[in-house]
Amino acid sequence: MVHGSLVALITPMRADGGIDEAALERFIEWQIAEGTNGLVPVGTTGESPTLTHDEHKRVVELTVTVARKRVPVIAGAGSNSTAEAIGLARHAQTVGADGVLVVTPYYNKPTQDGLFLHYTAIADAIEIPVIIYNIPSRSVIDMSVATMARLAKHRNIVGVKDATANLTRPLHTRAACGEQFCQLSGEDHTALAFLAAGGQGCISVTANVAPRLCAEMHASWRRGDIGGAMAIQQRLVPLHDAMFAETSPAPVKFAASLLGYGTDHCRLPLAPLSEAVRAQVRAAMASAGLIP
Repeated sequence: MVHGSLVALITPMRADGGIDEAALERFIEWQIAEGTNGLVPVGTTGESPTLTHDEHKRVVELTVTVARKRVPVIAGAGSNSTAEAIGLARHAQTVGADGVLVVTPYYNKPTQDGLFLHYTAIADAIEIPVIIYNIPSRSVIDMSVATMARLAKHRNIVGVKDATANLTRPLHTRAACGEQFCQLSGEDHTALAFLAAGGQGCISVTANVAPRLCAEMHASWRRGDIGGAMAIQQRLVPLHDAMFAETSPAPVKFAASLLGYGTDHCRLPLAPLSEAVRAQVRAAMASAGLIP
């Protein structure tokens, strides 16, 4: 369904903490112009935990409107309440999103059967594709390959964003779910290795500020230029390091602010970025050729 470099969009904000819609619109246009292969609004990087439901829906609507079907929009629609996730997924479908990204329910700690029932209920409620978001580091639970294989039989469940950083996982997932099941990395450092293990792309934090480089890395891989892809990934390593030097999305929002897309404001409980990490981000951006 999708491939290449998809960006886990930040939600640009003004200094007062309100959503900067103008900056978001400019940011989406820039992403598309730079070659990004898909847009993923209101995920963790988009600060979905601290957006109101109205704000969440507004960001999805804006993203769909600005994208104008030039690239796919995979809207975040996860919740630890199945009913709430269904509501967000239905809204995304109504406004024209091409699919939804649904995170494993955090805090509740459902069993594997609970995960199966949760995702089945969401997929049954809509007609657009569902991508599972498996990120044990944030949600505590890890969806097993066996559970994913059960879900892959559903007509609407088409893939996974795998943020386990376990490079044996895509091999086992491919064997269990088939080659048509879309596997997207959720971890920038191992994105290229994930492709080698059977992946089709990456939903990237770093692509917020280096969209052209990220897209070129994936394009190089797809045309068989392995050396070129590896050279780009090596160039991006310091930037990947900086983007996760403190809790994301604080570093990437600061980096985006250096490019003129909103302020570096993150809503509490995320703290302002430390001066040491600000310096690290600036140095990484300069090293990658993104700022002077």
